[in-house]
Amino acid sequence: MSLYSKRGVSAQKEEVHAATKKLDKGLYEKAFCKIYPDALCGDDNWVNIMHADGAGTKSILAYLYWKETGDLSVWKGIAQDAIVMNLDDLLCTGIYDQLLFSSTIDRNKNVIPANVLEAIINGSQEFFDAMKTFGINITYMGGETADVGDVVRTIAVNGTMAARWPKSKVITNEKIKAGDIIVGLAGFGQADYETSYNSGLASNGLTSARHDVLHKTYGARFPESYDNGLDESVVYIGPHRMTDEINDGDRTTTIGQLLLSPTRTFAPVMKQLLEKNFDAINGVIHCSGGGQTKCLKYVPDNVRIVKDNLFEPPIIFKLIQEASKSDDKEMYQVFNMGTRLEIYTNEKDADSIINVSKSFGVDAQVIGRVEKSEKQELVINLTTKEIVF
Repeated sequence: MSLYSKRGVSAQKEEVHAATKKLDKGLYEKAFCKIYPDALCGDDNWVNIMHADGAGTKSILAYLYWKETGDLSVWKGIAQDAIVMNLDDLLCTGIYDQLLFSSTIDRNKNVIPANVLEAIINGSQEFFDAMKTFGINITYMGGETADVGDVVRTIAVNGTMAARWPKSKVITNEKIKAGDIIVGLAGFGQADYETSYNSGLASNGLTSARHDVLHKTYGARFPESYDNGLDESVVYIGPHRMTDEINDGDRTTTIGQLLLSPTRTFAPVMKQLLEKNFDAINGVIHCSGGGQTKCLKYVPDNVRIVKDNLFEPPIIFKLIQEASKSDDKEMYQVFNMGTRLEIYTNEKDADSIINVSKSFGVDAQVIGRVEKSEKQELVINLTTKEIVF
């Protein structure tokens, strides 16, 4: 059993998928988010989408960092995480404007004071204001903030995003086919619309990252930060403290800053692509839960996905792998490994898509291709090995 499983979490969400398998899958089964007929106005030419996601256990990392450093601003990053995990999923269906967002914040009032709530709420509005400068309009509809100390140990920050969109402008992934080229967008570096370096970790796999990277003393000092029913052999087993400095070439940062880089949104890039290159986009996959294997849920059943030119994983993933001693297969199954968005396109359009992304300071390159196959398969070719899913 993997360390991930021993901690009570699943990279592939098998039990969740089993529980929801009988639900209506919407108009397009392979679309990245459920797309439904327009129930708001009853117009056959429009669709409705509503999607829920959140920052996950990254909020616990923020809690530890805040307790250790006193830096309240870290909570603004958690606000961005909860929004972007919704926004960038909706980008995969072609939606980038006129969005509604409602937040859900559950806290243990005994450990999370009012100024943390204020930082999260104000951080949400600051992110929306920043996106508006790029023509991405998100209306903050408020939400629910509950004091539920019997339910949560620290804080859970989640949200729901909804939109009404023209049916002719949605991406359903049904056009993905053998012969397609896959353009990957990097989740790390510093985009023109970011204020600091982004580690690329985003908001998935954080249970593994937290326990594998951080030192045992965190469990003793902050028992409220983990499930006390876990076997101690998998609780905070790493070598690092949040304030440990890490040198990455010309850059010096800390473990805490790498773990808590706010999840990058690709919205400014995707808005331009969807407005000017819509017909060139056959599908879009956000490599969130499930990492580099996420695509298997959304591509056709009769294709082989070959990824043979992924970005070199940035330093945060190397630190996690060194600390956890996880093999490459588990790492690519849990984490995005630096390549966080996949655009399926035609060979003739790949360069244009890459150039648009780079114009925003977001690195992009051809990472693979789609081949015909009798069964659905994913092949990841690394320098030293081939991994098959």
